Amino acid sequence: MSQTRRLAAILAADVAGYSRLMGADEEGTLERLKALRRELVDPTIAKHKGRIVNTTGDGLLVEFASIVDAVRCAVQVQQAMSERDAGAGRDNRIELRIGINLGDVIVEGDDLYGDGVNIAARIEALADAGGVFVSNTVYDHVRDRLPFVFEDLGEKQVKNIARPVRVYRVRDLASKAAPPPTLLLPDKPSIAVLPFANMSGDPEQEYFADGMVEEIITALSRIRSLFVIARNSSFTYKGQAIDVKQVGRELGVRYVLEGSVRKAGSRVRITGQLIDAATSAHLWAERFDGLLQDVFDMQDQVASSVAGVIEPALQAAETARSAGRSTTDLTAYDLYLRGYAMVMSRSGQTPEALLLMEQAFARDPGYGPALAWAAFCCARLMIDGESQDLPGDRQKGIDFARRALKVAGDDPAIIANAAEALAYFGEDIGTMMTLVDRNFARGWHVSANIRFWGGYPDTAIEHAGMALRLSPRARVGNTFFRIGAAHFVSRRFDKAVPNLLIAIEEDPSFLNPRRFLAACYAHMGRLDDARELVARLRAITRNVIPDASYLRNPEHRELFLSGLRLAMSEET
Repeated sequence: MSQTRRLAAILAADVAGYSRLMGADEEGTLERLKALRRELVDPTIAKHKGRIVNTTGDGLLVEFASIVDAVRCAVQVQQAMSERDAGAGRDNRIELRIGINLGDVIVEGDDLYGDGVNIAARIEALADAGGVFVSNTVYDHVRDRLPFVFEDLGEKQVKNIARPVRVYRVRDLASKAAPPPTLLLPDKPSIAVLPFANMSGDPEQEYFADGMVEEIITALSRIRSLFVIARNSSFTYKGQAIDVKQVGRELGVRYVLEGSVRKAGSRVRITGQLIDAATSAHLWAERFDGLLQDVFDMQDQVASSVAGVIEPALQAAETARSAGRSTTDLTAYDLYLRGYAMVMSRSGQTPEALLLMEQAFARDPGYGPALAWAAFCCARLMIDGESQDLPGDRQKGIDFARRALKVAGDDPAIIANAAEALAYFGEDIGTMMTLVDRNFARGWHVSANIRFWGGYPDTAIEHAGMALRLSPRARVGNTFFRIGAAHFVSRRFDKAVPNLLIAIEEDPSFLNPRRFLAACYAHMGRLDDARELVARLRAITRNVIPDASYLRNPEHRELFLSGLRLAMSEET
């Protein structure tokens, strides 16, 4: 049979939890699937000019001539599926996972082969139940043509594909979601610092503008009488038209700081304006001009001015005194900002971020933030199973963290990152708990991590809740994972499951929520669900069962590992 090649949009879909559904009601599930195909899926594919290439019991492969039609079709199917099963219980609901790729395929008769097809199938394996995931080639073609949000999930190493694939989650802007609840104002002055506009005319300088905001947030966070929203929540408004009153309601703050940064040659201009979120009244506006070498002083001037306006009783000098600028080396600062942008993007670039942090403190050996984030990166390599030298990365991480603590002073972010890394690497956990109890979002988040590792699940849940309040709009998958894992080790399996599912949906690249959910399902007797999760883990990583020595309580550690072993022993 002759072969040809062509460019095609490939959609791969399957039913989440198919084995469980069939085990519970084989005949009923088959009838529901047939009705679903007949009434919804096949007509929607035909409407968007798709061709069904082949089908399996729980999945199908579809070819489209237009990538726009493919994405529209997927989103329409998932919208209709959500409405169709709105009244069904979670355990009885039929949910699809969909992955889409645009690539070169081999055509042989009616069948399609090649990496273009394989990548679509691998992306589908990463997708959430009810979700649509697409490759970077799809994103590049449709991002300006469709009214959807494309959430960058970073590069993924998928089975049998040589190079990593960048993956995006599709979110429908038109879907009607319940508005978020209005948060109560805290009992102290509260502020959110929104992303500053990059006025340099160079997209490559975006990291510099973002880093500027991060520094201002950090300076404000050191003032203990202020309630400062974390960067991760503030930056969810990046690139959006801002309604200050809405921001105040959604983040639960009284004040909003916005501004811009212009970097041109050796000169920098920072503008800022402070707004009362309740009334939209402008309370303060200022412009700061200076040389690049003065950028650190300019950041402190912004923070000091804002603090002075918000709380007259505060001495603006407190901000300047506590700033404790970690470096005056502009090249080290630039390297740090680039690495920090990679860490925050969760793009799977941990080795690259670590290298940039190491280069930063090679220039300035006392650069605390770079040392602390380098320690964090070493821990992340081990957690994600990406380390090529476990003993070496562990020792490097310990050394970096200890060096960071020596220069940290009273900087809560440096202390939190260094303490988290040391706790993971096995240092005295009681000491680390004492270090991280600080009034800012990452401090509470790290405290929740360390309490969980130390065997105090209820305190971990309480501190994770504080982190969520200080960062209510961030991608909070890791925080919900900590809550779910804490319920799991407390054997509250029914409470663990929904939190772990949220964690997986928020950040599919983070593998530990899948591991804990598999163990949880196994102990609940939901072995088909546990087996399905293990199979998906095997497609992503070689390390289904990780090193769990960071769990200090031996009963908690054995509960986790025995659940994974049970899930794996039942695989077919």
